[in-house]
Amino acid sequence: MINQYLTFMLHNTLYAVPVSHVQEVLEYTAPEQLPCTVECIEGLISSRGQGIQVINLCRKFGLDVSPVTKNTRIIVLELNTPQENDENHVTIFGAVADSVEEVMDVKTEELDAVPKFGNTISAEYISGVGKKGDAFVILLDVERIFQFHLTAKEKE
Repeated sequence: MINQYLTFMLHNTLYAVPVSHVQEVLEYTAPEQLPCTVECIEGLISSRGQGIQVINLCRKFGLDVSPVTKNTRIIVLELNTPQENDENHVTIFGAVADSVEEVMDVKTEELDAVPKFGNTISAEYISGVGKKGDAFVILLDVERIFQFHLTAKEKE
C-alpha cells in the first residue's frame, strides 16, 4: 500500500506527516500569544476565518527553537476528535516547520519500525521511519503529538 506524506524540515532533519491530515500550508505569521498555555503553544492565528492554535514542534520535541526565516511555514493539520455530542468533530492545529519540502509516496512495506529508544518521550511521537535517498524521514504520529492538548481540553 502507498501512503502520501508531506515532508518538512526541523533542524536539518526531515520529518513527515500524512497528507490526509494536512489542510493547508501557510507562510509564517507570528501568532498572537495566549495567556497560561503549554510552553510549546506559540499562540493563535487566523485561517479560513477560524482561530487556530499554533504548536512549535521544536519546543514540543525538546529542540532549540529555530529562528524564523523566509522559508518558515505553518502546516495546518486536521484531526478527527469525536466528542460526546459530535462523532464527526474535527480539531485543527498549526505546526511550525523550518521549511516544507514536498509530498512523498511511501510504500508501507518499505517503512522501518520505530527505533527502540528506551523510555524516551521522542519515540512515542514516531509512527515509522522511511528513507529518501540516503536520508531518513521521520514519520510522525499526528494524533500522539497533539494528544496532550486534546486531553487538557476535555478536562475543562
